[in-house]
Amino acid sequence: MSDREVLHVKGRVLAGPDDVRDELWVIGGRITYDRPGTAGLDVTTVEGWTLPGLVDAHCHVGLDAHGPVPAETAEKQALTDRDAGTLLLRDAGSPSDTRWIDDRDDLPRIVRAGRHIARTRRYIRNYAHEIEPDDLVAYVAQEARRSDGWVKLVGDWIDREAGDLTACWPRGAVEAAIAEAHRLGARVTAHCFAEDSLRDLVEAGIDCIEHATGLTDDLIPLFAERGVAIVPTLVNIATFPDLAAGGERKFPRWSAHLRRLHERRYDTVRNAYDAGIPVFVGTDAGGSLAHGLVAGEVAELVRAGIPPVEALSATAWAARAWLRRPGLEEGASADLVVYEADPRTNVTVLSAPRRIVLRGTVVG
Repeated sequence: MSDREVLHVKGRVLAGPDDVRDELWVIGGRITYDRPGTAGLDVTTVEGWTLPGLVDAHCHVGLDAHGPVPAETAEKQALTDRDAGTLLLRDAGSPSDTRWIDDRDDLPRIVRAGRHIARTRRYIRNYAHEIEPDDLVAYVAQEARRSDGWVKLVGDWIDREAGDLTACWPRGAVEAAIAEAHRLGARVTAHCFAEDSLRDLVEAGIDCIEHATGLTDDLIPLFAERGVAIVPTLVNIATFPDLAAGGERKFPRWSAHLRRLHERRYDTVRNAYDAGIPVFVGTDAGGSLAHGLVAGEVAELVRAGIPPVEALSATAWAARAWLRRPGLEEGASADLVVYEADPRTNVTVLSAPRRIVLRGTVVG
C-alpha cells in the first residue's frame, strides 16, 4: 500500500464483541480510528460488518495425508485459507519448512508449533519425529527453538497390541518436557482423542489439548482450574464414523471407542464451555481435510451449544488474544474481513466474505 493510498472501512467495525465502531482507516497498512485529511490521497471505501481476520488455531500448512508437500501446494493451502477470511493460522505441526511464507505479504500469518513429536510407530507415517520417552525433552527443546512459541506432542494414538487408543508418554517424561518448553518460553499442546492421557498432561502443566474428545466430567474441573484450552476440531471429528468403519475388522475396540467419542462430541464441547474452559476454533486442515473450513467449524461450535457470539470470538477476538496477536486495534496491521451482515447473530455469513484485507491491501 503506497503512501497515497488510504482505505476507509465503514458500517459496523466489530473491534470486540461489544466494541462497535462506525469506521476505521488504513494508512500505510495500519489501522487508525482517527479520521485523516484525505486531500490528494487515493481513498478506497469498503462497507459492511468488519471483523479481525479469522483464526484457524489448528491447521497444517505444508502437509497432506501422506506427509510434506511441495511449496506450490503449501501456497495453495495458505491461499485457500486467506480467501475464506482466515488470516491467522496456528500451524499445529508440520514437517515442511514454511518460513518462506513470512516473506509473502499476500499470505496469512502463521504461528508455528514445529514438527509433531510422537512415540515410535505411534502416529501417521512421515508426519512426526518418532522417538522414545528418554529423548522427549531434547526434541521438545529443539522444536521450541524452531517454532513460534508452541510445541506439539502426540498424546495418544492407537496401540496395535492393545487394539485401542492409549497414552503415548509416561508421566515423568511429559512433566520434564513441558517444564523444558516453558523454560524456553514456548507453550505446549497435544493431540488427544481418548481419555487416558489427559490427566497426566494437564497436571504436568500443558497449555492446550487438541480435539479433546476424551474430556470427561471428572476431568473438566481440572481443565477449568488450570486454564487449559481446547481446540475441538469438530469438522474433523465428523470423520470418526468413517474411520471406525474402515478399522472395524482389524481393531474393533478402537472402532467402537471412536464411535462413542463421536456420539458425545457436542456434549463434551458444551460441558467444557459451560465450565469455563477456553474453547478455540480449529479445523485440522492439511491432513485429510481441505483448508478454508473455519466457517464450518464455527457453525459446529454453535450446534454444540456455544452461543453464536462466543463461537465467533473463538475465531476472532479471543483467539487472537490467546495467540498474542492483535485484532482491530489502533496501530495494528490491517488484517480484517468485511461481511454483508452481523456475524454475531448469524455465523453463517462467515462463509461469504464481502472483502478481505491483509496487511492493508484488499486481496479479496
